[in-house]
Amino acid sequence: MRFSIAILSVLMLLVGCKENRPKVNLSEGIWLVELDIMDNQILPFNLKVVKNDDGDYAMQIFNAEEVIDVDEIEIKGDSVIMQTPVFEGYLAGTFTENSIQGQFVKESLDRIVPFKAVYGAEDRFMAKNKSTDRNVSGIWETYFSKDLEEEYVGKGIFLQDDNKVTGTFRTTTGDYRFLDGILDGDSLKLSAFDGAHAFLFNAKITDSTMNGVFYSGNHFKEPFVATRNDGFELPDPDSLTFLKEGYDKLAFTFPDVDGNMISLNDEKYQDKVVVVQMMGTWCPNCLDETKFLVNYLKDNPDIEVIGLAFESAKTEEIAIKGIERLRDRVGVTYPILLAQYGTYDKQKAQEKLPMLNHVLSYPTTIFIDKKGDVRKIHTGFNGPATGEKYEEFKSDFNTLITELSAE
Repeated sequence: MRFSIAILSVLMLLVGCKENRPKVNLSEGIWLVELDIMDNQILPFNLKVVKNDDGDYAMQIFNAEEVIDVDEIEIKGDSVIMQTPVFEGYLAGTFTENSIQGQFVKESLDRIVPFKAVYGAEDRFMAKNKSTDRNVSGIWETYFSKDLEEEYVGKGIFLQDDNKVTGTFRTTTGDYRFLDGILDGDSLKLSAFDGAHAFLFNAKITDSTMNGVFYSGNHFKEPFVATRNDGFELPDPDSLTFLKEGYDKLAFTFPDVDGNMISLNDEKYQDKVVVVQMMGTWCPNCLDETKFLVNYLKDNPDIEVIGLAFESAKTEEIAIKGIERLRDRVGVTYPILLAQYGTYDKQKAQEKLPMLNHVLSYPTTIFIDKKGDVRKIHTGFNGPATGEKYEEFKSDFNTLITELSAE
């Protein structure tokens, strides 16, 4: 309750009626936004502000080659709210012509991260050493929270041009999106912001090792270590999640956004190849997969897809609005059912689908043949930031669907 009151106070302060204040215009061009996270660390990303012919603002968020269009912008007086597409996170602040001061807010998770933004700054990170004799391009075998109970493995994939570094970390549950940064002497600095997640990676490097800290907003951090290993590969994502012994079918009944109860036993799904997508509207990897599925269905309308949403939203009403927002923004034509709200806890998700050995990741993709038998379960999603792995996923997906459709 106290957090809700705090959020309300922030919004009243930022969006309250300010007719007595002079109208201020945001400068058009590149801005540098800096989130104030823990340990006195700053998480930067770039934002471009433009005005269209109607005088309305539009913005773009940049992470390496990723460009996120932001077109839901509300301005009153010298206050601005920038709603990121699909995700619930938004930036709210007060501004002058060349500066913004405010908060990044995710209400369902009770999180507020302060930020400031300045116009005209293009460098995401300031480099003290303009040249470097080190190069991090290549593959890095990575362990997060090594030797701790929560240890997990990742695969760093990086490309360095001069001192600019782009790439990502893949894990068994998905990738850490489009990371963008620099190598400054022996210091690697990478960040990404997409409205759902705010990631910062800082590491000290040698020619063959990394030792660093991964920050997620101002609520989480963990250490990581990495070594060069061009032959390293993660466990097969098709082997991690499976049906328990004695099961060969998936079974569920969940409501769609209109309250209709949907089941695999419905006539619509009989004698059809069905792809079941375990996902959440809060999840960037799920968004990547959703976009892929939407495009795939345009050329392959004979298969069926069902989304099962596991939502962090505190109420059913807010969860449904999130699903509708995703559907409308991305053009989703398949049903997304509300499987769970109030938490995306994976153990609770597994209780909803007890035939699975566990739920390890969002998304998890389940392939069902025309007889209703589960033929494959794919854990996680290698999105566009993973390059060739994304292309490999698309090829494997099409091959399997073609085979199942021909049976």
